[in-house]
Amino acid sequence: MRAVHFGAGNIGRGFIGLLLSRAGYEVIFSDVNDTLVSELRSRKQYTVELANDAKDTEIVTNVTAIDGKNVDEVASAVATADLVTTAVGVNILKHIAPGIAKGITQRIADGASPLHVIACENAIGGSAQLKEHVFALLEEDVRAKAETSIYFPNAAVDRIVPIQHHEDPLHVQVEPFYEWVVDRSQMAPDHAEIEGVLYVDNLEPYIERKLFTVNTGHCVAAYLGYVAGFETIQSAIADEKVVASVRGALEETGAVLVKRFGFDQAEHDKYINKILGRFINPNLTDEVSRVGRSPLRKLSPNDRLVRPALQAYEYGINPDHLALGMAAACKFNVTEDPEVVELQEAIHNEGLAAAITRYTSIPQDHPVHRQILEQYETLNA
Repeated sequence: MRAVHFGAGNIGRGFIGLLLSRAGYEVIFSDVNDTLVSELRSRKQYTVELANDAKDTEIVTNVTAIDGKNVDEVASAVATADLVTTAVGVNILKHIAPGIAKGITQRIADGASPLHVIACENAIGGSAQLKEHVFALLEEDVRAKAETSIYFPNAAVDRIVPIQHHEDPLHVQVEPFYEWVVDRSQMAPDHAEIEGVLYVDNLEPYIERKLFTVNTGHCVAAYLGYVAGFETIQSAIADEKVVASVRGALEETGAVLVKRFGFDQAEHDKYINKILGRFINPNLTDEVSRVGRSPLRKLSPNDRLVRPALQAYEYGINPDHLALGMAAACKFNVTEDPEVVELQEAIHNEGLAAAITRYTSIPQDHPVHRQILEQYETLNA
């Protein structure tokens, strides 16, 4: 079995590629980083280290790579693949769509078997978004055939993989915990299951539980940690004031999840505690600058802060800690990040209130908007 995986970065190698290799796939990474592509091609293996006390290490074999800049090479790989996966960041999906579209066109012309394309991104409906980008590039007759033979099941993925620098460019460190959940209802009727993947008939509760607990908690810790002067998530979470605010935000999102999906409150409280325990893992060093990057995406209407805050308000739940997290995001000033620069320029040129509305789509007369402004002032105190 052959899998084409887009993204040979730390998450691609330390999570998706690792699981696919374990499951018996030859993993062909597609990436634009020439060093990673060259090393994977020549060595055909790499090491993954767990961030635990024993520093357990696994050698991942049966891997290679192709140049993601070469559309023809990408298309040829997709045309003959048994599976396509991605871990590139949701904003990059549109850039890999041409190679996937050309490959789908080839495989349909060749009468190849059905194909699953799974976007493993921190986003709601990542595979659906990728399908939209890909199908926009297909000819009408190919698109009609692809609708019945190319499947884009949505997925939820969870594994903390910090930015890291090793002498070996392929070596990667990851936390022990992982979760990869795929929507079975969006797959081919006779699909083969991947070992290590959880298949469910309704993905929405899983993806929102993950997004509004792991991702919400992580970014609130990063933004509040930055404001408090901490450099890592671990040091931020060790601070009583920061962890209390992060827990408060997760209790707000938890109340929403319990109301929406009927999660058991006691079980969800245990889940929150488990997530906070993962954040403070002493064997990981995760910088607030990494976790907080791309604040415009994190402040967008359907993402980890705004969406649960507005849902909380609709349910009569006070989203005060979520508002604090959004206010702290407006204080996040890591200037190497172009989204940070854009946000800070908007705040400077238009004022905070207008900038909040521009990026969150929350009207200025909405109570949650006022909460964000009020919380911003508490951060100035």
